[in-house]
Amino acid sequence: MMPGVESPTKHAESKPKTIRDHLWWIVISPCTWAIHFLACYITVAIWYEKLAETHDLKTLWTLISLYSVPAILVIVLVAGMSYQNFRRGDPPIPYDFDDPDERTHFLGFTAFLLSLLSLIATLYTVLVFVMVGGH
Repeated sequence: MMPGVESPTKHAESKPKTIRDHLWWIVISPCTWAIHFLACYITVAIWYEKLAETHDLKTLWTLISLYSVPAILVIVLVAGMSYQNFRRGDPPIPYDFDDPDERTHFLGFTAFLLSLLSLIATLYTVLVFVMVGGH
């Protein structure tokens, strides 16, 4: 190798490794859905065991709404940011090269798809309460 010329297989050390910045984006949406799911069902279980006779359903619907609106907003925000990360530049598909930029595009695509799946799951969780509650 000539001095001052980098090997084509090594990454430039001065270039930040973007994969570390985006690795956690994959789990944010599924974790948000899981927390939303547990919060809704635990609240309803406690509600019907302890409070159903003394309180009306409006309070329960308020609690479910307080859980659902922020969860949906977080999931949509992560989906939007992941989509922008995936669409940044012109990523080649399929991902044939081991490059930090391609890994970042792939992680953005993965986080976007998981966000869509989490959004659908969250909406189905809310749909159960809508159908059972008659609202």
